[in-house]
Amino acid sequence: MNNLCKDRVNQVVVGVDGEAQRIDNYLLRILKGVPKSHVYRILRSGEVRVNGGRAGPSRRLAEGDKLRIPPIRVAQREEGVKPKSSIQLPILYEDEDVLIVDKPAGLAVHGGSGVSFGLIEILRADRPNQPFLELVHRLDKETSGVLLLAKTRIALTHLHSQIRDSLTKKIYVALVWGVWDRTVNKIDLPLRKFVSKGGERRVVVDGAEGKPSLTLIRPLETHGQTTLIEANLKTGRTHQIRVHLAHKNFPILGDDKYGDFRRNKIFQTYGLKRMFLHAHQFSFTHPSHGKRIKIESPIPAQLRQVMTVIDESQQEKELQTS
Repeated sequence: MNNLCKDRVNQVVVGVDGEAQRIDNYLLRILKGVPKSHVYRILRSGEVRVNGGRAGPSRRLAEGDKLRIPPIRVAQREEGVKPKSSIQLPILYEDEDVLIVDKPAGLAVHGGSGVSFGLIEILRADRPNQPFLELVHRLDKETSGVLLLAKTRIALTHLHSQIRDSLTKKIYVALVWGVWDRTVNKIDLPLRKFVSKGGERRVVVDGAEGKPSLTLIRPLETHGQTTLIEANLKTGRTHQIRVHLAHKNFPILGDDKYGDFRRNKIFQTYGLKRMFLHAHQFSFTHPSHGKRIKIESPIPAQLRQVMTVIDESQQEKELQTS
């Protein structure tokens, strides 16, 4: 845990690498091996203090802030074990400030909550001479596509500011159950996060306590009783697309948390072994030269094949009934 003692209270002074970073992300970075649910628990309980006062998960730190971190026990790892993976991460774009990779489905973006190593740990291990490498945003484990990382603190702060001010553009594609009503082009429903009794992070539509959440929708293709849609995130809430679509009775195929479990099993026979959600495009202003950058990742061949199988099945049904 970065020389932190797990058996006693630790006092940590935030360095330049923590400037403007959210405290939850900072703690997840320095408390290697500690489950994410535990980090949020000690924040909610007030056991973590900043300059003597309580701090919520969204509190942004400044260089020189003094943190009190309670004793934390972590699962022991075997000595000498380092992140390694046979997965080759395709690089979509790279320069001195940013690294953009095409994340595969099934790979967590960071370790924790039962996952020893994630994408960020693998990249850091592969680039031992890279002094700084941090996630700009996150993708769910089962979501594939465009993922941004910053190679400098200045770039990270700049990109986080763009995201907070809605100056980036994030486009996803998803295959949903149902034929989309083309007169519906947005879902504007407030979302609230909570942790279940079992420690699972969940999100629900909540008009009273939820945060404003807006997703713009554009139907692209119809495949039998399913629709390939484009989702433009105007806000970046946790599980936003998944919850918005499920609430409108257009669940994403393969979504094992908010989806239709019976239909998920049916579509497994069509070759769908994952959630059909893909981060297709990310646009942002470059933190150094100020030019607009648009990065795209094509829909994976595995997902394209699923749509082909659906079309072939639909054609067979039509022939049988004709």
